[in-house]
Amino acid sequence: MILKGNERSKGKELAKHLMNAHDNEHVELHDLRGFAADDLAGAMQESEAIARGTRCKKHLFSLSLNPPEHEDVAVEDFEAAIARIENRLGLEGQPRAIVFHEKEGRRHAHAVWSRIDGEEMKAINLP
Repeated sequence: MILKGNERSKGKELAKHLMNAHDNEHVELHDLRGFAADDLAGAMQESEAIARGTRCKKHLFSLSLNPPEHEDVAVEDFEAAIARIENRLGLEGQPRAIVFHEKEGRRHAHAVWSRIDGEEMKAINLP
């Protein structure tokens, strides 16, 4: 699996990109955890609002998971990979979204976490 991750800001733009059905045959908001909002745009707005209470400039961690072209990866395998990554990065329990895209018959996933610890109002440093 090819993983590409980065710290970022501009959650509203990210939500728009991830929910873009024009460039993908199928888009699914698979999981939304730890947000009051029930849609990705609202969750990203919420994340930005909380981040304003800190000095963190890039309050999100965005990860794309792309299997090799010939592989058909089950949803459960993506979830397991995301859980392992979340654990290694110290983002367990952080607000998170998982979005699946299907393009040209190939499924890939995106996971986005808020890096802001809401109780401490500090960004979680990533290794």
